[in-house]
This record gives sequence, C-alpha cells and structure tokens, in this order.
Amino acid sequence: MNTAPLTLPDQKRIGMVSLGCPKALVDSERILTRLRADGYAFAEDYAGADVVLVNTCGFLDSAKEESLAAIGEAIAENGRVIVTGCMGEEADAIRAVHPQVLAVTGAHQYEQVVEAVHIHAPPSQGPFVDLIPQPDIKLTPRHYSYLKISEGCNHSCAFCIIPALRGKLASRRIDAVLREAEKLVAAGTRELLVISQDTSAYGVDIRHETRSWKGQDVRAHMTDMARELGGLRTPEGAAPWVRLHYVYPYPHVDQVIPLMAEGLLTPYLDIPFQHASPKVLKLMRRPANEAKVLERLKSWRAICPDIAIRSSFVVGFPGETEDDFRYLLDWLEEAQLDRVGAFRFEPVEGAAANALPDQVPEAIKEERYARIMEVTERISAAKLAGKVGRTLPVIIDEVGEPDEDGDIGATGRSQADAPEIDGAVYLRDVPATLAPGAIVNARIEDADAHDLFGVIA
Repeated sequence: MNTAPLTLPDQKRIGMVSLGCPKALVDSERILTRLRADGYAFAEDYAGADVVLVNTCGFLDSAKEESLAAIGEAIAENGRVIVTGCMGEEADAIRAVHPQVLAVTGAHQYEQVVEAVHIHAPPSQGPFVDLIPQPDIKLTPRHYSYLKISEGCNHSCAFCIIPALRGKLASRRIDAVLREAEKLVAAGTRELLVISQDTSAYGVDIRHETRSWKGQDVRAHMTDMARELGGLRTPEGAAPWVRLHYVYPYPHVDQVIPLMAEGLLTPYLDIPFQHASPKVLKLMRRPANEAKVLERLKSWRAICPDIAIRSSFVVGFPGETEDDFRYLLDWLEEAQLDRVGAFRFEPVEGAAANALPDQVPEAIKEERYARIMEVTERISAAKLAGKVGRTLPVIIDEVGEPDEDGDIGATGRSQADAPEIDGAVYLRDVPATLAPGAIVNARIEDADAHDLFGVIA
C-alpha cells in the first residue's frame, strides 16, 4: 500500500491591471473572485503571474491610449496577456497594436474571461482544495466598497458610447443588491458607494419588480433601496455611510433627501449635470431644465443643510459659444456646488458629437477649462472655510508613521468627500491605536480650496 503523502501542484497565479471607473473595478473584483473559487492564486507583480488580465477603459480616446499602453507594458513584462473591459469591444483595434494578446473579451463578460484563463493557464489544483468558502475579492480598502446595482444605460448622450459598450440598462434584483450590501457590511465595510451608469433609473427595466427581503416586500427602486441600505448595521451596531453616485435628477430623487436628513443616507449626491446652457444640453441630448434644478437645490438644502452636491461638466463641446460658457459660469455661481470636476470635450470613436458642426478649437477649450476651474476652486474654498471651527464625522483612510517628534497624522474624508474623486481631511496628533475604517469626530482647524485640516475632537 502506498502511504506517500499527496503532493498538490502549485497554484497558477493571475495578475490583474484594472483601469477606468469604479464600475470596472467591481468587474475586476468579480472576475478575481470567480478565479479564486477555481483554485487560482494572485500575483503581486508581472514576474510572478502565469497570465495577466488587463481590464481596459474605452470611454475616451485618451483612455483607449492608456489601455493600449497598459497592455503593451504587461506584454513586455510578462508576455501572456488577456484583455477584457470596455475597450475589449474593439478587439480588432487591440490586436492591430498588440497581436500577441492571448484573448480579448468585452465589458462584464465574466464567463468569457474565466474561460480564457482556463484555456491559457489551466487550473492545476486537485479536488481537495478550497473546500472552505472564501470571501469575495476586494480591490478597495476593507472599510469601503462599491455596490454596483445595474449595468448599462438607456440614455443616448451625443458624447457617450457607454450604451454601445455596456448595453441598455440591466438592473440587478433588489434582494441580490441588499444581500451583497449586508455581506459587505458584516465583513467590515463602513462605507457603501452605490454605483451604476444611472442610479436614479434603477429598476425601470424590470418594472420595479418586488422581492421579499427580511419578511417584507421591497421594490427594485432607488428610494426603496436607499431606505433599506440605510437600515443596515455593522457588527458593532453602527450605521455605515451610504453614498449615492451617478444620480440623474429625476423627480423621485427628492424623496431621498429626507433620508439624508434622518441620517439614513450620507448627505451627498453625485449628479452628472454636464452643462447648464439649454442650447448645449440640447446638443448633448440631455434634459435642459437648469432653472428647475436650481430651485430643487435650494429645497434640498432647506431639508438637509449639510448635503454636498458634486457634479462634472464638459467644456468646449461642439457648438458651445462664449455666451453658452458664461451662462454655465453664472449658473455655477448660483448653484454653489460643493465639488466640481471639469473636462475638456474629447471626441471618442462612435460618438454622435464627433459629427457636429462648430467644433471648438483646442486653445479655447484650454482657456475655458482654466476659467471654470478658477470659479469652482473659489466656490470650494469659500465653502470649506465655512467648516472651520465645526466638528465633523471623518472616516479614516490611512494612518501615518510617527514623525521625529513622535506625532502621528492620519488622512480621512468627511461625508462630503467620496474616495479618489473629492478632497481629504488631514488630522494631526492621532493616537497610535487609530486604524483605517474608524469613524471619528474631528474639529476642523483650517481649510484650503480642496481639503480640510484638523484634530480629533
């Protein structure tokens, strides 16, 4: 009888490069979770990987260039590369530049990616591995998580090709969304960031179907979802922050503002306005109700004075005149948005805007970009200066090492700051026991145009 111990083969290792938006990051997490369930391990560098996955972005031509460069780097460093993501819809363009790639799949095509990995790096583990369930892979810090509630988009904006890349709106079941959120919070998530292409439209495609959750019926609708997410609690009994992104200002958005005032939702809305000029909004194929939006902003602030509104705007869109741009600046002065990102219009292959007349010269785009940033920075600086002297809740992202005097600093965010895209709160003299994910009350001592500075109260 052979009593020699069973020797298991080494696990195949996967490398991952994830580009683009948080929605793509969620795709990367799901791909890696499935691969780990199949017995794969993960490499921290190119050299240790049996195959490298590059999750690409294809929203703008500049993003495509970045994706092609990342693919080229992975090929140069490793040689065995599988491409997925939004630019994966343009397989011929990728292979024209990098014919060495092993396979190309499109956005959120999880099964095809896993199948390609199985072909080019077959799993080597036997049937006795991974019998214990493993938690899902997270590519974000433990204390915050992106919660993707749908794929695709039903809009046909002239500058965007997302529907061509990711299809029409496809909402997840509400019970599946809430189950995932509950599991994330139980595993240590203190901040849920709700993402999609159009969060306000969640459930439209499935007629806001009702599912049973915790013994009651819940609709697949943004307001029902927000209320249920606001009722989640961590193992310690604390309410996690729940932050809504990509919220189009449909009328029912008004219903979530009281939830913010009650403390069920983080008082923060990310609304992609894109412009204010009615003419430009029409050219963009977007709703043009900028005056009504201003009225709603006032009513939202009356209900929830601490609400932070972030948005993004495109300057230099074809047909944008100096009058249109000044209209936008005047609108921003009145709207007093808390966080603003601005982008110069950039053609992307397949977008209807490319064929519009009256393209704006690059020099004028640059000049308008500088002007809008000057206005929005001034507004931001004034708003942040108004927080000096207040005590605000801050979630800790990073704790530093002691300096020469033994003092420790930490970086966190207020409820007005989403990770990666907004400002930060820098704290001095924090205790050595402070850890990422802690939510502390901080007294604000100073501010600049983007960030706050303070000390734990």
